[in-house]
Amino acid sequence: MKNRKCLLKQLASIFCAIGIALQFTNFANAADVYPSKPIRLILGYAPGGVADITARLIAQKMSDSMGQQIVVDNRPSAGGIVAAQAVAAADPDGYTILHLNYGNAVSEAIFKKLPYDIQKDFEPVSLMGSFDVLMLVDKNSDIQSVADFIGKAKANPEKYNIGSVSAGSGQHMSASLFKSMTGLQVEIVPYKATSNLFMALKSKDISVAFEIISPAMAMIKSGDLKPLAVSSSKRYEALSSVPTLNESGVKGYDVVAWNGMAVPAKTPKAVIERLNKEVNLALKDPEVKAKFQSVGIEPKGGSADDLKTLLANEIAKWKKLVSQLNMEKL
Repeated sequence: MKNRKCLLKQLASIFCAIGIALQFTNFANAADVYPSKPIRLILGYAPGGVADITARLIAQKMSDSMGQQIVVDNRPSAGGIVAAQAVAAADPDGYTILHLNYGNAVSEAIFKKLPYDIQKDFEPVSLMGSFDVLMLVDKNSDIQSVADFIGKAKANPEKYNIGSVSAGSGQHMSASLFKSMTGLQVEIVPYKATSNLFMALKSKDISVAFEIISPAMAMIKSGDLKPLAVSSSKRYEALSSVPTLNESGVKGYDVVAWNGMAVPAKTPKAVIERLNKEVNLALKDPEVKAKFQSVGIEPKGGSADDLKTLLANEIAKWKKLVSQLNMEKL
């Protein structure tokens, strides 16, 4: 009987070892052949915007390097929630990627409930870039500065308002933070896309707009839009004459936007490492660097763990701010 039990234990150990060996063999083989078919990069923004343009640029460089096409799939709805939900539900095989951005961190703080957990249901791949949010007015606006807007909006709150893209987006949250920190009682009006936001600004449907720096640069250079302030604690080099919101009297205001890539949780580590390598390789390309910088995005890159840490810190920061300012969740 003892010999039989020993034999069974030995056989179990052998089968277990074989199983583990097969798992590692299959894992290695999967990594070796990846990618063997086209990859989808799901983006929570409309075609033609800067997020779309830069995502397609990175996707093309990665496609050339990896030998498989990376198709950008635009799903501009609900502040990026629809896009994230689609990726969370996808197979964890590296063939569905999320265009992750600071709006995803904001959503964790500002929404009462989401159909996914951005930290548990995803694995970060790599940071791509960082950039400022701008507070903007039309060139013909009578608003001359941040302090000027605050003064006028406090005197006549029904006459003034703030515009941003999608409710719950990073830009919307930046505007909400500004409203809370200044004690304004004005309305924040969300628009589906940047083009609609800028049209509303030109037609005076909104008084000021909060939008990331990238899509505004061309209109700033042409003189059609006037930047009142940048969101981060440091001035943006290409707009060095534009003060920060902190310098403009909104003490402690500091928002930096960013974007990157993530995949569904349980995606093989070797696949994540391959994607990380390809993103960082693409970001070193002179064409990519020049294009990013021309639209106000600083190329970043880094490890998957770097992005994981950034995401966790951003979520904690926004949750703390939402709690401190008693902001109503959406």
